[in-house]
Amino acid sequence: VHLVESGGGLVQAGGSLRLSCAASGSFFEINVMAWYRQTPGKQRELIATISNDGTITYVDSVQGRFTISRDNAKDTWYLQMNRLQPEDTATYYCKANYKNSYRDFWREYWGQGTQVTVSS
Repeated sequence: VHLVESGGGLVQAGGSLRLSCAASGSFFEINVMAWYRQTPGKQRELIATISNDGTITYVDSVQGRFTISRDNAKDTWYLQMNRLQPEDTATYYCKANYKNSYRDFWREYWGQGTQVTVSS
């Protein structure tokens, strides 16, 4: 699998952005897609996940402001980010848990990251 992220940019506080993570290549299944973010000098932080069974989780700091979703037909996952704040400034990454075949074990693949900058 290969993941390509897009949608990052510069936005003013209170604004919105939608990140996309498009999967391509040959894979059997992606069962969980996760969004992380990272700022310099800090660990990568898990902020949202969406599973094939529809289970969605958010970290408290984005609950109610961010929405994770997927478009199965396009093999694309989204992170809609509303009411952005300067503390949301980070590089955002998507990560897929996937298999290459039914009998394969679960693997992980990270996107390249997209920068989100929120100005005050």
